[in-house]
Parts: sequence; C-alpha cells; structure tokens
Amino acid sequence: MRKIAAIDIGSNAVRILICYVINSDNGPLFQKNSYLRLPIRLGEDSFKNGIISNTKINLLSDALLSFKYIMRVHGVKEYQIYATSALRESKNSKEIISIINQKTSLKINLITGIKEAEVISRGNSLEKVDFNKTFLYVDVGGGSTEYSILRRGKKKISKSFKIGTVRLLNNLVDYSVIKDIIYWLESNIDNDEKIKLFATGGNINKIQSITGSKVGKPISFLSLKDLSNNLDKYTYHDRIIKFDLNPDRADVIAHALKIFILTMSSVQANKLFVPKAGLVDGMINEIFFENNASKLNP
Repeated sequence: MRKIAAIDIGSNAVRILICYVINSDNGPLFQKNSYLRLPIRLGEDSFKNGIISNTKINLLSDALLSFKYIMRVHGVKEYQIYATSALRESKNSKEIISIINQKTSLKINLITGIKEAEVISRGNSLEKVDFNKTFLYVDVGGGSTEYSILRRGKKKISKSFKIGTVRLLNNLVDYSVIKDIIYWLESNIDNDEKIKLFATGGNINKIQSITGSKVGKPISFLSLKDLSNNLDKYTYHDRIIKFDLNPDRADVIAHALKIFILTMSSVQANKLFVPKAGLVDGMINEIFFENNASKLNP
C-alpha cells in the first residue's frame, strides 16, 4: 500500500509522520502509520546566537539520516522536508542545508511563516464545520506562531509572528510582537463574528490531556487560565512529576498556554478546539495533491 512521509524541522523538535494513502468513495484518506519526534531544539542556537552550532548540525544530520532509513524500511517513495523559523533565521542555513544534503542526500526546503500557516490550515478538515462561522487557526511553535483565518471554508488571510515557546523561554520576544498580534486579530475579525478557534502545535494535545478535556470536545478558556496559574506554582522538575511531562515539554508548555490565552482574549473566544493536526499533517495533504494534480484534473 502507498505511503507518504512528511518531515518537519522545527525550532523545538524534528519530527516525521508516515501515512498510508487509502482510496475511498469520498476521496483519499490519510491513515497515520508511524510518528517520531526528536527534541533537538535548534531554536536555542538560532534565536540566541544567530547561527546553529556544529553540535546541533550533527544532531540534525543524525536525525534526518535515521528518518531516511525509517522511510526506506516503510517503502516510502514520496516525501517532503520543511524547515521553519529556527533554520530560516539562522545565518548559516544555506551551509547547513548543503551539509545535510551531502551527508544524507535529502533536500531541505525552507518555508516562510505564511507558507507554514497555509500548510497547517490545509491539514485540518472542514467537512463537519459550520460554514456560517469564521475559523481561526493558531499554531504555536518553538520559534513562531502562525494564524490563519477562514471564512465560508476558504482561506482569507494568514500571518506569522516571531513569538514561540523557545523564544519566550529564552526571553527573546519583544513586547511589541504581542501588541502586533492583538492588533492583527482585532483588525481582521469583527466583534460580532461567530468565531470557532482551533489550536495546533506540540503543546496543545498535552494541555488537552492535563485539563481532562475529552478528544473532540473543546477546552474552555477558564480551564486554560486555571492550568496556567497552576503550572506557575511549580518548578521545572516538579512539573515533570506532577503533570507527567517530558523534560523538553515541561519548560515550554506554560509559554504555549500564554499564547493560547492571549489569542482567546483577543477574539473573545470562550472555548478552543483541538483538531490534532499540525504542519506534518498539512504536508501529507499537500504532497499527495501536488503529486496527483494531473490525475485529479486531467
């Protein structure tokens, strides 16, 4: 059976998603087959120093080489590799891409923040959503936060901001970015619009689990505020134990919460939905339809 792979080189982690492509009467279905996440945290180098160190480059090379072998074992023929803000903003990004290509024969594609937002929104199905409402997607990454607004099922506008969990963790976010987010949201969404807010990114699924919200059900604004206040009471080490967090999640999850809360406050949303789809999911969708465009539109 045909498989497609998507590799996301993020600011906090590098991840691969492999999906089966299953034909159905309603179009292709993408069934997740394998997923692996490695917390390399390239953003710590890129955002602090402007370049990514040799240590991190070697880790990235090893990670991608392992992904290459995983794809080979799975029989993957179609794949794509996208790199986001950490590599995009690194002064030695071209050198890194060349080194990775020499060591692994894999080609890395740097994408803009706008492209990232578009791909993320593409990974979320709108089939069962009320088309009379406005959809707002927010994806919180390590180095950037992407927003997409959709009306009547069609993308209206996307925007990327240089604020993310790794940046916040290292105090590398200017307060003006927060004001820019509030201004952009208030300028593009009317006060009387019916908003349905969707959140993606590595932290939101864990947040959903901690708050006790059931899969498919929204998380309330009050639940997020309570969790944020609760997390602030604990040290990094205690968060790992108390909330069953991975070490690379325990120091950034509180920052992700603050961005989600900021977003909800700005658009007056009292609940947030978690579609369980992010950049790699959108990439799978994009790879399939781009490679099959001629077959679908003869």
